[in-house]
Amino acid sequence: MASVIVDSGGVTPVGTASLHTGAYAGTPPVSRTNGSAGDGAAPSFKRERFKKVDLTGERIGKLTVLYETSERKHRKVVWHCKCDCGNEVDVIGACLISRHTTSCGCFHKERLVERNIKHGMSRRGETCPLYKVWQSMLNRCRNSNTSHYHCYGGRGIKVCDEWLEFIPFRNWAMVNGYQDGLEIDRVDVDGNYEPSNCRWVTHQRNSRNRRDNVRIEWQGEYWVLCDLADKYGIKYKVLYDRIFRYHWGIERALTQPVRAVYKAA
Repeated sequence: MASVIVDSGGVTPVGTASLHTGAYAGTPPVSRTNGSAGDGAAPSFKRERFKKVDLTGERIGKLTVLYETSERKHRKVVWHCKCDCGNEVDVIGACLISRHTTSCGCFHKERLVERNIKHGMSRRGETCPLYKVWQSMLNRCRNSNTSHYHCYGGRGIKVCDEWLEFIPFRNWAMVNGYQDGLEIDRVDVDGNYEPSNCRWVTHQRNSRNRRDNVRIEWQGEYWVLCDLADKYGIKYKVLYDRIFRYHWGIERALTQPVRAVYKAA
């Protein structure tokens, strides 16, 4: 059963549902064109029509609107657009106006990759090795709760400002010989972690650049003891014991043949 709304300007039939929603059921927005409640004249109404927006040439996010297509999706206009990445895509006009769609999909992919890199996650959910290297480097120098902080941050070793973010560190690593399995090494063990003082080396090489390595002078040069042992074909423990336990001279320690007991060991 229909109901009516009565005012001083006339009687207007409306649907029952309209009494609850406050809208005229089944009719578009209307506006009063003449007459008013004060002059006693019956008002007349006209339908308000929505104007179609021409998006040609508009730039929305990464998309540039080229032209309107003949296609309609859900009775809505579809526009052909070109993305900054070079792809072309058809997008519903309402999605462009609301900025729900601002790229061909490449922006979402870029953000996903950036987020994965930022958090050190690969597609399989595993932490990438390079991210672990970066994180360990920061912890050694900035986290006083780590076990080796006293050897790094506690001695004043710092990470340069550029490498406080992972992306610049990753970019430097990629153009300076990084491979999985390599370790970051400081040329000057008392210097900071920065591009001019760092390189990628094997674990064996990195262990020889430790601050607590034993160094001795031999024939006018300073040697890491393990390098000298390799040069003369002697086990590191044998050479160390000869020099520091038995107090042999360096020449004798390097040249005297090793007894069978050592070879067996």
